[in-house]
Amino acid sequence: MIEVADSRKDRLRPTLRRVGFFEEIVRTIVFVLVVTVLFDMAIPRSLVDGRSMESTFFTGDRLIVSRVNYMLEKPKRGEIVVFNSINPREREQGIMLIKRVIALPNDLVEFASGQLYINGVLVNEPYLNEACASFSCPDESWQLNDVQYFVMGDNRNASQDSRRFGPITIYDVVGEAVFRYWPPQKLGLVTGHNYED
Repeated sequence: MIEVADSRKDRLRPTLRRVGFFEEIVRTIVFVLVVTVLFDMAIPRSLVDGRSMESTFFTGDRLIVSRVNYMLEKPKRGEIVVFNSINPREREQGIMLIKRVIALPNDLVEFASGQLYINGVLVNEPYLNEACASFSCPDESWQLNDVQYFVMGDNRNASQDSRRFGPITIYDVVGEAVFRYWPPQKLGLVTGHNYED
């Protein structure tokens, strides 16, 4: 059996350079910042401000919004979406709105006697805060084209939505509200309403 000299054994072993404490702290901070920025780009957080989505959401509720969902598929009726304001001044300020998708591309949206109809069918909306008053939901109709979505707040009498600013397009949508993390007693997944039920 041949013995290898100790000095050669030492050279064959992989060595690790000991990183200084300060350098490790800097690397950790940079890593956390990069992960946070990437997380915010993919899954931004939003703060609800206003009454338009009561009683689903209230002022001060904090939500996580998924950008990824609509990279893979299109919004569905009943889902809650966050989108860039249609108002040019608000859009420049980065203001986003949160509403429920009511109608999809090529749908016919109608209000008659305060009731909502999609393609001539009366829509059951158990999530509404209260009945829509005649001044908020006058008899009116909208025919959507092949890229438009009709969005409305759940609190119809206190919501500025597609009834006022018109339909939005998929290009306006930031993402889908998927999780409420504040307040703690309401922590949980955000689920849309299934109109098929």
